[in-house]
Amino acid sequence: MPRKIESLFIPGPAGRLEALIEEPDDRAPVEAALVCHPHPQHGGTMHNKVVYRIARGLRRAGAVVLRFNYRGVNLSEGVYDEGEGEMEDARACLAYLRERYKNLPFTLAGFSFGSRIVLRIGCAGADTRRVVAVGFPTIYKDTSYLDTCTVPRIFVQSTHDQYGPVVQIEKLVAALPEPKRLILIESRDHFFGGALPELEEQIRGAH
Repeated sequence: MPRKIESLFIPGPAGRLEALIEEPDDRAPVEAALVCHPHPQHGGTMHNKVVYRIARGLRRAGAVVLRFNYRGVNLSEGVYDEGEGEMEDARACLAYLRERYKNLPFTLAGFSFGSRIVLRIGCAGADTRRVVAVGFPTIYKDTSYLDTCTVPRIFVQSTHDQYGPVVQIEKLVAALPEPKRLILIESRDHFFGGALPELEEQIRGAH
């Protein structure tokens, strides 16, 4: 059956949010996934190559995937709000996704800035199946929201991530409570240069 793709606008706390929902190619969805993009002030959008690969990997694993643009990005209304407003945007999109797919478990996934957003939401009590944090930026020193988090977390990091070097991400993940997992992918940089297909495969198989 043909893949279902739908462009839509979701009501957000600062105005409407531009979004895209994609269902699996070959089956009814078995879970719902929200994917958050990187920093909006550094060119991040829902069409970022890493975000696209995360979404496709999840979709190939059977998820219906919702991507969206934070406030002020492309056709989304509002202006950048220091990460706090962007987290509320993500919450609004998650609420929409959960209402639309009431009977499905859900996953939170995000890249870079987006990985911080989904970890904060997941660790604040969202009843998520797992959080997939791709390219987590260890340069932000406040990780206290992770200290007592027991939601299943999967960290996926480039071996040459300039914003989250291997030695730092290994130390961070080692100190966190279970359940957790760290997947390192041999690639050139934060954006998984030369390894996007491998990233997609790892996301597809990440449990």
